[in-house]
This record gives sequence, C-alpha cells and structure tokens, in this order.
Amino acid sequence: MKSWLKIIFHRSLWLAFSLFCCGFSAPLYAAVSRVISLAPSTTELAYAAGLGDQLIAVSAYSDYPEAAKKLEQVADWQGINVERIIALKPDLILAWRGGNPQRPLEQLATLGIKIFYSDVQKVDDVATELERLAAFSPHPDMAKESAASIRNKFNQLKQNYANLNPKPVFLQFGMNPIFTSSSHTLQSEIVSACGGKNIFAGSLVPWPQVNREQVLTRKPEVIVMGGTKAQKQQVADFWRPQMKVSIIALNDDWFSRAGPRIILAAEQLCRQLN
Repeated sequence: MKSWLKIIFHRSLWLAFSLFCCGFSAPLYAAVSRVISLAPSTTELAYAAGLGDQLIAVSAYSDYPEAAKKLEQVADWQGINVERIIALKPDLILAWRGGNPQRPLEQLATLGIKIFYSDVQKVDDVATELERLAAFSPHPDMAKESAASIRNKFNQLKQNYANLNPKPVFLQFGMNPIFTSSSHTLQSEIVSACGGKNIFAGSLVPWPQVNREQVLTRKPEVIVMGGTKAQKQQVADFWRPQMKVSIIALNDDWFSRAGPRIILAAEQLCRQLN
C-alpha cells in the first residue's frame, strides 16, 4: 500500500474511533494545534488571530510576518500538495475560496479535516474572518481585538473623508493586458472611503479587462496601483502620450491581499489621495 493511502486509512480509522467513543457532542469549533494556510492572506489572518504558533505549513509567498518565511510550503500557483498535507496531520486548513482549487480541499475534508474558507469582499469581512477564527484560536481575545481595531480605523477613515468631492480614480492592475476592479472588491471600497470614485465601479464582473480607449473616455484624475517606484514609472510612461494624471503606488502586499494589512493600504491611500 502506498504511503499516502496508509495515511488516509489510519486517519479514517482514527476519525471513526473518535466518533464512536465521543459521538457528536464535541463542539464544532475548538482551539486547534496544527494549522495549515493555503494563501498569503489567510496566513496573515492566522497570525492576527493568535494562531501563529499553531501554523505548521503555508503557501508560497506567505512572507509576513517574518516567522511565516520559515514554515514549509505546501501550495503554490500550480496547486495544493495533498499528500504532504495529509502527512502533516493538520486539524484545520485555512483556504482562499477564490484562489484555491476546490477538488483537493473536498478530498481533505472527507478525511475529517476542518476547512476554513476565507471569502473577503469588503473591509468589514476581514474583521469578520478574524472573529470567526477566534473560535479556533488559543488567544481569542487577540483575534477579537484585531477585528475591532480594523473596524475602528476604517470607520474613522470614512468619517474623515466623507465630505470630500469624489475624485475619478482608475484602479490599474497590469499593463498588458490592463485589468481593473468593480465596486465588488476590497480595493474599490477603500478608494471610495478615501474620497475617490472608481470609474469602473459599475462593471458587472469584479475584475474586468479594459483597454486604453475605455480608460481615456472616463477621464480619471488619479491612477491607483500596487507596486514599486519603478513600476509606477512604467505606468506613467504608458499613459504619458495621451493622459497626464497623478499616480499613487501603494505597497502591493498591503493592497492586493485580502488580509489585516488592507487597513494600512487604506491609510496610505487616504493620505496620498488627499
């Protein structure tokens, strides 16, 4: 019998024995000891929720906080290493609903491994995810305090910039092709909170592909992107022949990840946009 089949067999026996001895009276949520994160955003959520010491493996690009870099990687853009995850015997897996493939997660769930799906669409969802993770954390107060801090800071930003005349903003992701975001995204929400108006807010899909002419006809005053100074210059050069606008380059990890540091991106954007 292959080693991974043995692992499945023994884990299934353990699960059956647990149910036989304990029935279904055990709580669905309880503090866990072995956690695997399958996305950089869920890794950051885990640490903010007080689960850092319980993390045993993460995905590629899980580079914050520093301790995450030392953990084994079991997932990347190519997929999830199911056999290795089974061998590590986690009791909780943190998965990104929009980014992780569903089939291997369903396979892991059949072995009795709890799957926590993160599906952040708004800033408040980040706080809600932290509150949900508090049920698994040995430090639930840390998770709840992190959630409250995000809500308080974001509400304060919205109050501070509520009375400004909205500036037309183009959210740019990439140049060949060019993608942007609709109002159904975390990034668009923080633009609105900071006194901006997303020129593609009405798109029917969250991440539409657009062309140069579509952007020019909407006449943005500001371009918001995530990236370095060098990438900011590339965007400026791309538009310079036809459009001169202010460009705000935010810390890409803060801006692109649906995790606790989105509030840092919001604070950075509000300062620069105004």
